Amino acid sequence: MMTITIWSDFACPYCYIGETRLTQAIEELGMTDNVKIDFRAFELDPTTSKKVVSSTPERFAKKYGLSLAGAEQQIEQISELGRELGIDFRYATTQYSNTFDAHRLMKLAEDKYDYNTVKRLNNLLFDAYFTKNLVLAEESVLLAVAKEAGMDEKEVAEMLKSDRYADDVRFDEREAQMRGVRGVPYMVFNGEFAVPGAMSLEGMKSALQRAESRIKEAEKKAAEDGERPHVCGPDGCQLV
Repeated sequence: MMTITIWSDFACPYCYIGETRLTQAIEELGMTDNVKIDFRAFELDPTTSKKVVSSTPERFAKKYGLSLAGAEQQIEQISELGRELGIDFRYATTQYSNTFDAHRLMKLAEDKYDYNTVKRLNNLLFDAYFTKNLVLAEESVLLAVAKEAGMDEKEVAEMLKSDRYADDVRFDEREAQMRGVRGVPYMVFNGEFAVPGAMSLEGMKSALQRAESRIKEAEKKAAEDGERPHVCGPDGCQLV
């Protein structure tokens, strides 16, 4: 089983685009049952308010030193990349707010629910932001998304009113900092090599095939060397 660790934020357009391309690449290569994604938290701006204080074009223009028209043009170009993947991508009208609680919600899903629920929640949070243009800092929004993903509303509500999983989110962000991650998406294929940024679909396929090839080479070498893995369990330790 190949593991792909991904640091991303739900307010990051290239994260949504990159993860969608990765999913398509996995499906087209017939690797759906052989790949697991390990989702990691990364806030683009941890200081962002829970309230929406400006429009996306205004924020984009200020951040990159552009005119409002120039910002709108670049936003539309990014949106078109999403639409090419079949996403109803509405970046221009997104409502930017703090995403910390959305990341905590993902941690709850990872802790209490199965992998399919985690993947579904991840996709629904991106959809809530980029297609439905909802405010991810609002408790009612997160409750509705969680319910759609198949999570228990009461459990989610109790978590959101607490500080549960805050340490888990901060742990992910500290690890990203230690790795020198300055932007997302940031993907690590099977713990061996990193791919920063949203590669093309063909680039994703190439990375997947490279990781798969390394796994097969390691398995072949172990077999040639006569290696047998050691495991320990309730009945003791043994070779398998």
